[in-house]
Amino acid sequence: MDIAAVVDGVRKRQPRALARAISAVEDGTDAVRDLMQAVAPHAGHAHVIGLTGSPGVGKSTTTSALISHYRGLDLNVAVLACDPTSPFSGGAILGDRVRMQDHFLDPGVYIRSMASRGHLGGLSATTPQAARLLDAAGFDIILIETVGVGQSEVEVAAAADTTVVLLAPGMGDGIQATKAGILEVGDVFVVNKADRDGAHETVRELRHALSLAADVRTRPADPDEWTQPILLTVASTGQGIAELADALATHRQWLTTTEPGRARASLRAAAELEAVVLATLRARARALRADPRFAGLAAEVAGGSRDAYSAAEVLLSERD
Repeated sequence: MDIAAVVDGVRKRQPRALARAISAVEDGTDAVRDLMQAVAPHAGHAHVIGLTGSPGVGKSTTTSALISHYRGLDLNVAVLACDPTSPFSGGAILGDRVRMQDHFLDPGVYIRSMASRGHLGGLSATTPQAARLLDAAGFDIILIETVGVGQSEVEVAAAADTTVVLLAPGMGDGIQATKAGILEVGDVFVVNKADRDGAHETVRELRHALSLAADVRTRPADPDEWTQPILLTVASTGQGIAELADALATHRQWLTTTEPGRARASLRAAAELEAVVLATLRARARALRADPRFAGLAAEVAGGSRDAYSAAEVLLSERD
C-alpha cells in the first residue's frame, strides 16, 4: 500500500481511498500501523455519535433522519453501520445501507457497513480505528450504529463522544434498560416511534430508572455532571429529530467546557489503546498454534496429564 497516496485520498474524502483504508484496518494488514500514524495529526475534530438499542427500535431510520438534518446544515456526515456476523457461515448481510439509500448519491455523505466478525459489544473490533480515519478525512459528524443485539451493546460508549440509546413503546425497553449497563452508557435517551401507544409510559419508566440510578450514588453529585435528557421522536417522519440534534450539540459543548466532559476524552483514548493491545495479544495467541509443540501440549491437557496453565507457560516462556 502506498501510504502517502492513500492518506492523501482520505484527506480529500475520496470514496475509493476511504474504502481501501478502512478495509486495511479491518483486515489488520501490515500497513495499518503506518497508516494510522500518518492520519493521527489530522483527527480529533469530528463529533462521533453512537446509536444503540434493541432490534426494531429504529436505529437505521433515526440515523438516516439525522443525516438529512445535518446535511441541511451543510455538514459532512459519515456512517459506520455494524452488522452481526453469522457464527456458522462467517458472513454478514450488511443490510443497514438499504434504509439509507436516499443518501447514496450525496457527495457529503459516506456510508460504510462493517461486519462484527464475532466481536461482542455491538461493534466491530476495528470500529474506533475506522472512525479515526473518517475523522481525519474531515467529516463533521460520524454516526456509529451498533448491530442491535440487545442489552450488551455498551462498547459503543468507548468509541463515541456521545451515545444515544433508542427505545420504543411496547417492547419492554423501559424495564430492560434498568438491567444492564444501558443507563450508564446513555448520554441521550430517545423513545422512538412515539406515535404509538405507550410512548409516554416508556418515558416515565425510563425517568424513574434514571432517578433510581441517581439515588444510589456513593458520592455527592457533581454540579457539572451531565443530566441525560429523554426525547420523543418519530424518525420515519422526522418528528423530534431537530430536538435530538440540539441535545447532541449540547452534550458536545458539555464535553469541551466541563472537567467531567474533558475526562471522557481520556477514557475514550484509554479504551482505544486497550483495544489495540488486546488485538495484538490475540494475534500473538493465534500465532502460538504454529508452534510444533502446541498439538502435543493440547493432547496432554485433554488426557489430564498436564493442566492448561503449565502448558501455556511452556509455550510463552520461550517466546518472552
